[in-house]
Amino acid sequence: MAYDPRGERDHGGQGRGGGGRDGGGGGGGGYEGMTFRGRGKRPVTDYGSTIVHWMRNRQPRFKGGYQGEMERPSPSYIVDILPPLARLSNPADSIPTKHLHASLNKNRHPVNFVRWTPEGRRLLTGSASGEFTLWNGTGFNFETIMQAHDASIRALTYSHNDEWLVSADHEGIIKYWQTNFNNVKVIQGHNDAIRDIAFSPNDSKFVTASDDSTLKIFDFAGGSEEKVLTGHGWECKSVDWHPTKGLLVSGSKDHLVKLWDPRTGRCLTTLHGHKNTITKTLFEKVRGNCLATSAREQSARVFDLRMMRDICILKGHEKDNITALVFHPIHPNLLSTAGDGPIYHYLLDEPNTPPGVATTIAPYDSPDPTTTPAQVIYPAHKIQHAHQYAVWSLDWHPLGHILASGSNDRSTAFWTRARPGDVDVNDDKWHIGEAAAEAKGTWDRRGARRHRQEEEEQEMEDEVDGLVDQKMPSKAPAFPGMPGLQLPQFGKDNTGAQPIFPGMGSAPPPPPMFGNGVPPPLPGLDPSHPPDFAKLAEMLGKAGLPPPPPIGAGQIPQIPGMLPPGLLPPPGFPGGFPPPPPGLGMGAPPFQIPGMAGGGGASENKEEPPSSGGGSIRRRGPLPSQEESLQMEQRKGKYTRAR
Repeated sequence: MAYDPRGERDHGGQGRGGGGRDGGGGGGGGYEGMTFRGRGKRPVTDYGSTIVHWMRNRQPRFKGGYQGEMERPSPSYIVDILPPLARLSNPADSIPTKHLHASLNKNRHPVNFVRWTPEGRRLLTGSASGEFTLWNGTGFNFETIMQAHDASIRALTYSHNDEWLVSADHEGIIKYWQTNFNNVKVIQGHNDAIRDIAFSPNDSKFVTASDDSTLKIFDFAGGSEEKVLTGHGWECKSVDWHPTKGLLVSGSKDHLVKLWDPRTGRCLTTLHGHKNTITKTLFEKVRGNCLATSAREQSARVFDLRMMRDICILKGHEKDNITALVFHPIHPNLLSTAGDGPIYHYLLDEPNTPPGVATTIAPYDSPDPTTTPAQVIYPAHKIQHAHQYAVWSLDWHPLGHILASGSNDRSTAFWTRARPGDVDVNDDKWHIGEAAAEAKGTWDRRGARRHRQEEEEQEMEDEVDGLVDQKMPSKAPAFPGMPGLQLPQFGKDNTGAQPIFPGMGSAPPPPPMFGNGVPPPLPGLDPSHPPDFAKLAEMLGKAGLPPPPPIGAGQIPQIPGMLPPGLLPPPGFPGGFPPPPPGLGMGAPPFQIPGMAGGGGASENKEEPPSSGGGSIRRRGPLPSQEESLQMEQRKGKYTRAR
């Protein structure tokens, strides 16, 4: 892991550099009166050299495997760090004990889901505000944000072919996304919140779990519902599809874990063992023999599908409920769990029994595995203060070297293994707390506050730079059909500036038009008898309205049959409106009004984009729907129904 120092320009014109311990500030008088003030160090994880180093020195396993120099606990061996794929028999070397970075949005909302993109370059998070946020996978800085759903995002997953993303929200809406985040399809999957979603092994179908106590299997290509699985007595909280088999697992608020046949929709068996709401059910993806479940209690369980019984009980959460769990993508015996703040890592083949507690035997090592009680496993590593509030989601980088966590404290944290020579990792504030770390000298409250402020400023700058094309316009009321022309904002005293057309000086806007073209009659007027303008002016004065302007010197004389300026005729007015004077026809105006199609002058030959008709507020969101382009690609034979 390398560090990339970042600086901020200081236009003070001083000729001295302030090289402090934060780095980046020393040397010389700057460039034409500008110096760079150090802004700390941003951690950057560059796994390219690690992968290349391993590929250059590896050999087939029957020849001994890796032949390079093994790393030792010294900073000089950082260059010899190996990826988890090179240490298949040493899962303990991949336990993420070091905190890398905590990423925050400018507008903070709880992070409900975190998912690494298939190539591992970015991390995608779904928040309670319905937004997708992309974070850089090496520098952990902000990249972009988009309004994906109108409700809180509850589930999202990538297809196995890495070409599609499916997300679901609290209102039961399911959306299809391409890898460039074009929204190509929207379907109403459930009437209640969707809690989890999973793809089949061949990506032809996907299954959803909802608060309406049902599971639904959808055809992915057509977006149609195929089967409804009923059997749970309460809200379904989790679902997963086996990586290679036609097997589903679901967990519900009724404390039950059920296995299903997706072809027939029949419940195969029910697993008992938890005494509270099931929070997560997950198949192990490397070998596919195990199933992990967690509930709102202090323990999780691992089941063997071959024996259809629990083989491990994961303990260690003493005061918090388990809210998330995830298997390592390379090591099938490394399992991570999260609760109301802490994150624990378990090695399923090492009980790690604390002192004073009797060690239990594994069912595999007993003469009768069917009757032997499940082995109790304790954490191999604990991060007691990983987050301030509950952790809702965990996800591993595809290479297995970084773990991402999303929490109710509105932050996304990144964790990795300690580097050779890091001796104070277990004494930082995430392991022992802020007070104890400050007492030991491994954490400086004042320096951490300054560093946190600098990081937040940098995140805000990155977000502003990334949202140049996605800025939300003002939400002030506007004229219908005239985007960009706002109505006056009246205060408590009903005072406000008159709306002005761009390019028209101080000219007032035209009177509002009515649906049938005829304004409603004024109160107190009989349409069959023409009004007396003197009486009409008296009535307007009594009502507190300004009288019509008189015809004075310098004004255009009244055309016979026309009302005075500022007055609209009631229905049935004798004579109606006479034709307008020459040169004042109802054609296009001689100038271009922003937001209105057409126009005169040089803009007549230009094509105006079609108006959405939905008002003047441009929503921040994904690119326009690509359903027509998707259908065109399907007619060419692409993106058709999977085999």
